Parts: sequence; structure tokens; C-alpha cells
Amino acid sequence: MANEIYQPHITALLVIDPYNDFISEGGKIWDRIRAVAEANNCIPNMLAILHVARKAKLPVFYAMHRRYRPGDYENWKYVAPVQRAAWRRRSFEYGTWGGEIRTEFAPLPGETVVGEHWCSSGFANTDLDLQLKRQAIQKLIVMGLVAHTCVEATVRFAAELGYDVAVVRDATADYSEKEMSAALDINLPSYASAIVTTDEVTAAIGGGA
Repeated sequence: MANEIYQPHITALLVIDPYNDFISEGGKIWDRIRAVAEANNCIPNMLAILHVARKAKLPVFYAMHRRYRPGDYENWKYVAPVQRAAWRRRSFEYGTWGGEIRTEFAPLPGETVVGEHWCSSGFANTDLDLQLKRQAIQKLIVMGLVAHTCVEATVRFAAELGYDVAVVRDATADYSEKEMSAALDINLPSYASAIVTTDEVTAAIGGGA
């Protein structure tokens, strides 16, 4: 199992959307994911993995959703439902507290924040694939929000591009247990090489560091 999760020099941690709007009290979306996030200890688990990854000098990448800006969608003829919802709620609005990365997750010097994606996949229309290839990364440990949208879309795209992915099931959350299960128990096992726990990840990284 450890080898499936972590191999030195070719593994990176990918953190998806740790915005205040998602994971902080008072965030626009926090109340919608709070029950699931608190039930599986999502936020502390994400922090634990980030701490261990940094201690082991694992490359850390951030895949971030487009922060809403006035005019983003007004001239579009076709807007996906998930984008329409972001437009309506002004999710992760640029220049606001909700559109900032939660303080504990703020990237450190040398960590890579890729271009913002417009819909769900961290790879679509961004430089994520380029940045990973330039650092010779082949394996990804994925955590963040939300399981059935950005996490699932990013993992599916990663598999299409040939990356080997481990998804941390208790370091993500969703709007309901039903949607969480659909992603982690039904869909993602077809694309991720491993669906793992925080304990398994920290043991694998810590043991290999």
C-alpha cells in the first residue's frame, strides 16, 4: 500500500480549493459541506497531510477554482450548471476573504499554485500538467474540495494524462454523504489507483521520508 501512495522523487501532493469560502467558518459554501467535513475530520486531516508532506519535502501543488470576477460569464452563450451556481453565489470572489486560501494552507515559497480552472478539473485550461511534468512528477496524492466535482474531475483528467493517483477519502468532503459516496465508492475507484485514509498517507510519507 505504501508504494501505491508514495514513491520518493516522483510523488507530489495536490491540494484542491482550500478557499475560505469552502473550509472556513463564515465561508459561503462552508455550511453546505460542514456536516460531512466535520464527520470525517476533513480539515484537520488535510492539515496533517500537508504538514507531513512538507516535512518530507514533498512537492506541493495547488489547483484552484476560478475566483469570481464581475463580467466572468455575462458574455458567454453557454454556461455549465456548476459555473452558473458560482456566478449566482459569487463563489470565491476575487479580492474578498472568501476568495483567499485559508491561512493554515497558504502556499510556502517553492510550492506551486497553478492557473485557476474555470469549471471543475484542475487540469483543464491550466498549466498543472506542464508544472508537474517539469518537476518529473508521476504520482499524485489528492485532497481537497469537493469530492464529486473538482476532486473527481481532476482525478479523472489525471488518469487520462497518465498520472498515478491516490485520493485521500477523509481529506475531502461534499454536500451530502450520498454525493461523497458516489465519488469515492462508485466513480473514483475506476480512475485512482488507491482510495486511502489520512493515516495511511502519513504513514507512507513518514516512513519513506
